[in-house]
Amino acid sequence: MQPLQNAATDSPLTSLEARRQERLKALGADCALFRELIGKVGSGEHTSSGLSRQEAREAIELMLKGQIEAAQMGAFLIAHRIRRPEPQELTGMLDGYRSLGPILTTPGRRALCFGVPYDGRSRTAPVLPLLALTLAAAGIPVVLHGGNPMPVKYGITLAELFAALGIEWRGLPLAAVQDRLDDHGLALTHQPDHFQAAERLVLIRDLIGKRPPVASLELLWTPHQGQRLLVSGFVHPPTETRAWEALAAAGETELLTVKGLEGSTDLPTTRAGITARVRRGAVERILLHPRDHGISAAEIPWTGLEDWQRDAQSALRGEGPLAEALLWNLGAYLWLADHHDDLPTALEQARALLQARSGARKCLELAP
Repeated sequence: MQPLQNAATDSPLTSLEARRQERLKALGADCALFRELIGKVGSGEHTSSGLSRQEAREAIELMLKGQIEAAQMGAFLIAHRIRRPEPQELTGMLDGYRSLGPILTTPGRRALCFGVPYDGRSRTAPVLPLLALTLAAAGIPVVLHGGNPMPVKYGITLAELFAALGIEWRGLPLAAVQDRLDDHGLALTHQPDHFQAAERLVLIRDLIGKRPPVASLELLWTPHQGQRLLVSGFVHPPTETRAWEALAAAGETELLTVKGLEGSTDLPTTRAGITARVRRGAVERILLHPRDHGISAAEIPWTGLEDWQRDAQSALRGEGPLAEALLWNLGAYLWLADHHDDLPTALEQARALLQARSGARKCLELAP
């Protein structure tokens, strides 16, 4: 008589589960965990589920620390892009960036912190570096962050624009950036120098050929720690709504979202500027009409760094084709940041700052 078989031992399902567990063990704990996270975001329109805030933090930290394979990172980023990140996922990713990224401070002073696309500008001439210099000259600390030319656009970067004005941020230790913020009220952290963990993702971003959710995260994160007004650019209304929700959950109480040129925070001069001011959870939509304030200059196209350098230096003196755009942005941000009770008064101060060449002098202070 044959001995009875152990049904549990011989079950095909049990055998498959054993193989699965063996394979997961071979992958290692981090890669196995990340595989489960990929499954949650990449299972299709009807079966995928969003990550919790903690899971999203775990995912971004595993990527930043280089603890998973490049193939897994690419799969996660493209799947997450297709499904679109949910607010709590952005909050979790923001937690990871805050934990592992560089930190700058402005004790006793409220900073203006700008979040703009890392892949830069390619169609219109940027105003933000000139705005930042002039705001700093007016005694308002400004904190920026950026990197090298980034996929998929490879546009001109903030670091390249400042270098054209004689101000170099690349290659500086973070302590030197903090010193500039303390002494001159202006700082730019440069990702390859100050956030090398995030630089690990650049090759993957290049290979997948699409902006991943990290691109949205860069608009919401700032290296600044302390009292601030965060200014975040956006293109599509759903992006703005997600930003409000994600940042509220992250404890960001002071926020300005701006539908600027090419997703930046540069206010247009040829159409109404669409902005929203968020104070302690209350959202106020603010439309800025440049023609109501005598602003009618055309948007200046991007034609190269040499042309921009010439026009930027002129604008800091209140002259040239970029001067009116700088005036409009400077006045608007002085008002939106609560330094004046009304926009006309803020524009008057902006004119006075440009006439005094305050931004040009600040540029000379920071240039070697």
